[in-house]
Amino acid sequence: MTAPRGPALVRLLSARLRNGPLSITSPTRLRQAVFQAQGRRIADQAASDLATQAPELATGLGYAQIVVLFVALGSVSFGIGHAPGLTLATMGAALGPLFLGLIVLRLAASFLKNPAEPTTEAPRVEDAALPIYTIIAALYRERRVAARLIEALSRLDYPAAKLDIKLVLEADDRETLDALQAADLPGNMEIIVAPKGQPRTKPRALNVALPLARGRFTVIYDAEDVPDPGQLRLAVDRFSCLPPHVACLQARLTIDNTDDSWLTRLFTIEYAALFDVFNPGLADIGSPIPLGGTSNHFRTSVLKAIHGWDAWNVTEDADLGLRLARLGYEVGDLPSSTLEEAPGTLGAWMRQRTRWMKGFVQTATTHSRRPCVLFRQLGFWRFCGALVLTWGIVLSALVYPLFSALFLTSWFSGTGGSYASHWDVIVRVYSQTLFCSGAAAIMIPALFALHRRRLWRLWPWLPLLPFYYGLVSIAAWRGLWELATATFRWNKTSHGHARTSRTGSLRSTKQEWSARGR
Repeated sequence: MTAPRGPALVRLLSARLRNGPLSITSPTRLRQAVFQAQGRRIADQAASDLATQAPELATGLGYAQIVVLFVALGSVSFGIGHAPGLTLATMGAALGPLFLGLIVLRLAASFLKNPAEPTTEAPRVEDAALPIYTIIAALYRERRVAARLIEALSRLDYPAAKLDIKLVLEADDRETLDALQAADLPGNMEIIVAPKGQPRTKPRALNVALPLARGRFTVIYDAEDVPDPGQLRLAVDRFSCLPPHVACLQARLTIDNTDDSWLTRLFTIEYAALFDVFNPGLADIGSPIPLGGTSNHFRTSVLKAIHGWDAWNVTEDADLGLRLARLGYEVGDLPSSTLEEAPGTLGAWMRQRTRWMKGFVQTATTHSRRPCVLFRQLGFWRFCGALVLTWGIVLSALVYPLFSALFLTSWFSGTGGSYASHWDVIVRVYSQTLFCSGAAAIMIPALFALHRRRLWRLWPWLPLLPFYYGLVSIAAWRGLWELATATFRWNKTSHGHARTSRTGSLRSTKQEWSARGR
């Protein structure tokens, strides 16, 4: 049986068949038959291919590591209760280099010029010269935004015949399947139902679709995404100018429902600082980059060669960015925007951020299990960057309220200018430097980001960022607890609840979706 495409079909029809009967079917019917016959094998490969082929790179957080983490936290709690001065001094000395490294990276990235959009327009390539581009979007219970996604992908400025679009659903997601089937999908979009299996995560769904990708390049979008129409053409142009070891381009994610609530305003500031300042700066200096969960453009051959995503890591994006760096690849910046919908309520935000922080702990432990190997693969500076961008982010979130409260208490209580010893002076200066530079590392990237996005109206919200990062700390502690109690649970973020839209994209598509009679 064969399912030929294009020139292969022409050759087949023009050839004389001498070897007996031949069954011809469509690619979709052939795929469906294979999935029906080999569903369990496909599910197993999607879940465990990385662990089988490269176990040293796969998530392997066992109970022993969890016990070590909680014993360490218990020891710190005991020390603070019985010898607070010594314990805090030891913690400051041990964690200070990580925190200072993160501060330096954030401040350095702020002063690198990375405009939010390309400064020059790339020459337009003829449609015939463009490569096939695969788009994979994993959807689960996304009935509210299914029509908007189809519309957003249909608006892409790329020849329809060169698009290979895979919409991956879970077997029990009947509501999204019905919504997609009712939407009259274009011929370049196909629905793939992932075979039942564990874990029930987005990366497993992506792994199901990856072997079917026909494009030279592959991009990942989330269900609620509205990418800039010219994003694929810009990515093709950037890849053509970059060496082969640049395996991925990260586009800029920006929040569109900014005015839904105070939380979405702060989320907008955080995303602007991350994707318009910090990540582009990391790309400029050649640092490893924990990827964002969407709008990652890959060379398909490289993505397949490194076994796709880790199905057991709940922040598969951050893990993949570190894995690319360990295998000798780099991530570049793509100055093109993708509109995203931020959670509008504290409960939804907390569930999402808890998963993110849990995944960062998974990523940190996975890639630091064998530090000597990591050092050899990355070299000194990139090794330091990897530690700062994993353990530095996790630990700074965990201790942020404690260190902030202790510093402010010490500052406002004062010592009247007298110190018991020179060590007291050193400790006080060190803590002041760490605290003040940390505050600058929060505010300065945000200021640059809002300027680049022309979101000056959000400047009055900047004083609330320390409070916002306090919420991140709560999510980090929740993530640590969930790591022990529900290690691989995927906290689903519901979409389609946006009430406002800065660009009109979310509002207009939502109105059209309502008009079609959901």
